[in-house]
Amino acid sequence: MKRIVLACSAGMSTSLLVTKMQEAAQAQQFEAIIYAVSVSELILEIEKNPADLILLGPQVSYMEEELKNDSHLAHIPIAVINMMDYGMMNGAKVIEMAKTLLE
Repeated sequence: MKRIVLACSAGMSTSLLVTKMQEAAQAQQFEAIIYAVSVSELILEIEKNPADLILLGPQVSYMEEELKNDSHLAHIPIAVINMMDYGMMNGAKVIEMAKTLLE
């Protein structure tokens, strides 16, 4: 079971994408816990519930390097969700991205 955390400005804009990703994961028989948090809560969340992958919403892509350099997150792959997939709420494409990053 993989734990995938989506982070965005407030944690709300990714909620629909989380649902679409959960549906796609279930259809592909990919076992994952997927949920969203605000980027400001990310480190506290990771300290409580370690993650296998962090995906950032495009609106916080400017924080990618800062987060990758944070000692609390250094061991976790971090990537920005493709803007088109995010905008289209293409859960299947984002799950494929996540699976590739987790390999």
